[in-house]
Amino acid sequence: MASITFKGNPMTLLGNEVKVGDKAPNFTVLANDLSPVTLDDSKGKVRLISVVPSIDTGVCDAQTRKFNEEAANLDGVEVLTVSVDLPFAQKRWCATAGLEQAKTLSDHRDLSFGKAYGVAIEELRLLARAVFVINANDEVTYVEYVSEATNHPDYEKAIEAAKAAL
Repeated sequence: MASITFKGNPMTLLGNEVKVGDKAPNFTVLANDLSPVTLDDSKGKVRLISVVPSIDTGVCDAQTRKFNEEAANLDGVEVLTVSVDLPFAQKRWCATAGLEQAKTLSDHRDLSFGKAYGVAIEELRLLARAVFVINANDEVTYVEYVSEATNHPDYEKAIEAAKAAL
């Protein structure tokens, strides 16, 4: 199981660690309009799933902006940002950030995504910072569990993995 810290304190991750080569686990999260969204909804596309603890923090804000800006140049890659923020807060953030096209998804209801991908932080009921790339055949081709939740992911490696999955 991946191990992470939050501000230097060890955290317990719930669920199963996802590895390169695994079939991507399905999940159910909520879109900004409260409609359910599953992995199957984007079947046949390359997905870059950016996982953030809370979209209203500096690193999470930067991560969401960076992946959405980079993905604008990648035809065929869908960027999904998942957090436990309420859908209303995600929608407000997207409008304020000028990223109305960003797909932010909320795992607040039952941590379906967090448990399926091994990123649910038991002590905080937040998601650990992570990045997953899933190809059009639902195979996981890239995984990064960021060891310190307040640090940035490796943007370049994730973008390269998304390009390679096309």
